[in-house]
Amino acid sequence: MQVPFLSFSPQHHPIREEVLAAMARVYDSQWYVLGQSVTDFEAAYAAYNRVEHCVGVANGLDALHLALVALNIGAGDEVIVPSNTYIATWLAVSFVGATPVPVEPDAATYNLNPRLIEAAITPRTKAIMPVHLYGQACEMTAIMDIARRHDLFVIEDNAQAQGAAADGSLTGSFGHANGTSFYPGKNLGALGDAGAITTNDAEVARHLRTLRNYGSQKKYYNEVIGYNSRLDEMQAAVLSVKLPRLSDWTRQRQQIAARYDQLLAGITNIILPVVAEGSTHVYHLYVVRTPERDALQQHLTAAGIGTLIHYPVPPHQQGAYAALEIPVGQYPIAEELASTSLSLPMWPGMQEEQIAAVAQAIHSFFA
Repeated sequence: MQVPFLSFSPQHHPIREEVLAAMARVYDSQWYVLGQSVTDFEAAYAAYNRVEHCVGVANGLDALHLALVALNIGAGDEVIVPSNTYIATWLAVSFVGATPVPVEPDAATYNLNPRLIEAAITPRTKAIMPVHLYGQACEMTAIMDIARRHDLFVIEDNAQAQGAAADGSLTGSFGHANGTSFYPGKNLGALGDAGAITTNDAEVARHLRTLRNYGSQKKYYNEVIGYNSRLDEMQAAVLSVKLPRLSDWTRQRQQIAARYDQLLAGITNIILPVVAEGSTHVYHLYVVRTPERDALQQHLTAAGIGTLIHYPVPPHQQGAYAALEIPVGQYPIAEELASTSLSLPMWPGMQEEQIAAVAQAIHSFFA
């Protein structure tokens, strides 16, 4: 059986007419930038995340970048980041002239390990940027306690965990300004690039709205040097149709993950996802680990099953960060994760026979 890594069809087909109608309303409105669709989605997404403010921007990287700018983090500052993450987390720090300072993850959950953070804090540290990797909430209570003790900002990278919770509060609601992405493959995905920042600070929100729009609150009057990073009206309209379905899609992801857990239990040479106490997981990705990762991926490909590696090269080993001169072995957990992790097919609407086919192919490899 052919099983793609990702299929949008089960999500998109039932809402096709509603999405097209929403897009038609934007088309007919003749207002295509920062109009009613963006305003409505910002209000709805803020309410969903139980925060006071949402500021829509062009993409997830811009969300993190502008959050740092709004918090006045820049040249000479240091920001603590995970050693294992998509490079956008580090890039946002570099964009403002600050230095990313890697900290290793918890080897079980793959999320930033709060027990290692304080050793990385220096007089130049200004912020911590936890990433809710693969869809599991970080240990945010511990991270926020550290930040308060050391007077640091927290900027959550919530691109993969919309709807996840830590100790009963949603990701994207803890930090001072938190970025998310609505890239099409995300749990809440647009039909192109899109992103947002959530915050409970009214002044930060006001500053972000100015920054995203050329540094302007009033047309042709520019308060600061700003950017052109505005959530598109058409994407906002699509996201407003999808947002009410997110909780149901999340439940489906969790059910698929639970089925994988059942079907893959007992294989001795594979590590399944672990969920930390107090955290929930929305399974943007279902990631397994094995020292035989490359051979397993080849086996699954031959069986018609799509997989991806998230991520094959940790940021500190990318050419983009060669200037940091971080030697091989300095971040061994990140490096091991890069060499052993494999993401299995996962999407809302995935059928039992597809899940079973993936599991059977994995069993046949290890047999």
